[in-house]
Amino acid sequence: MGSLWNFFGLPDPEGTSPDSASPPPQAAAAQQPVSLTANQPEETLAQSPSPAPTLPINQDPDLSRLRTPPLGWNGPVTPDGEAFHDLGVERQRRPQLPNKALRYIAPDVMKRIPTTAMLERVLQGDTAIVDLRSLVHMESHQMACRREIKHMADHARVSVFSLDSEDKLLMIPGQNVVVDMQKHELGLTPLL
Repeated sequence: MGSLWNFFGLPDPEGTSPDSASPPPQAAAAQQPVSLTANQPEETLAQSPSPAPTLPINQDPDLSRLRTPPLGWNGPVTPDGEAFHDLGVERQRRPQLPNKALRYIAPDVMKRIPTTAMLERVLQGDTAIVDLRSLVHMESHQMACRREIKHMADHARVSVFSLDSEDKLLMIPGQNVVVDMQKHELGLTPLL
């Protein structure tokens, strides 16, 4: 008789096949024929262990029923020949490095915006958020930075979006980045 794993059609995790497993000693004793003798009462016969019903083991498997696992399969296989996917096994995969990023850019000490480096990153798919709030008292310099950012965005063939009402926080989406322009809802206020 097969193991519990074979009953459900799963491979035995201990690797023992049903043919190689030796029968338990009780089963060997149950297989011996019981003979009736004249001086033995019927009560003792009723108390003797009766053999458990067993299912016949198919010694000659039907090879047309067996399935082949997929090419390159190196995992366990069920008795039917199917690939067994053990969901409890954890496999280590190489972590994928992100190919797009969100960049925060603010004016440097000289109050400049690095538009040439921004252009390279935007063409690679990075989204840039430019913060002009540090240029509070320099309205003309803010306008010059906005024009420079607009020129850079035109060169990259992307649009510039304002994230606040004063146009001091600008977003430049990267190449192949989708921006929803229908809802016009920014911040947490629409979610609350």
